[in-house]
Amino acid sequence: MLHYVIRHGQTDWNAEGRLQGQKDIPLNDFGRQQATGNGLKLRELAGDGTGFSFIASPLSRTRETMERIRTAMGLDPKDYLTDDRLRELSFGDWEGHTTKEVKQFAPEKLRERNLGKWGFIPPGPAAESYEILSWRVGAWFNSLSGPTISVSHGGVIRSLFRLIGNMPEDEAASISIPQDHILRIDSETREIGWL
Repeated sequence: MLHYVIRHGQTDWNAEGRLQGQKDIPLNDFGRQQATGNGLKLRELAGDGTGFSFIASPLSRTRETMERIRTAMGLDPKDYLTDDRLRELSFGDWEGHTTKEVKQFAPEKLRERNLGKWGFIPPGPAAESYEILSWRVGAWFNSLSGPTISVSHGGVIRSLFRLIGNMPEDEAASISIPQDHILRIDSETREIGWL
């Protein structure tokens, strides 16, 4: 079964290196261009999308990315589903801060995170580790009954590399996740890679 996964386009917080997590930060103009570009690529890969389910994280940056993708594919921009399991992981009290800022007010916690990023839970209510995130991402992926085109977040895609590609935890937690590429997953062969 074929799945295409796209990270939302760039936001100002991405450009500034801020931990976004579940804060609802909108796309910037560059991010809008990235979303449209991914839609044009998907039109080549998936045609008019027949046979695919379209699913996005409920945050506004992923919804706008999906709507721009669908518009570029010649589809009704609003005709897609959202799934809460595709939300980004929560960085708790660290959301809105750069790692440089976190190093100033919580250097010991940042060192702890650097020693085991996959399992580290930041301070604050509802904060998650990549391990916790991977549980809900795995539940979402296992619930799919057909080919999908989805828009989500960097952490979700890191989880997919760990779950589908069996990437080591430390590598999965740290790899770069581009906003102008499409991730192709074949769930039958367990192949995963960027287009």
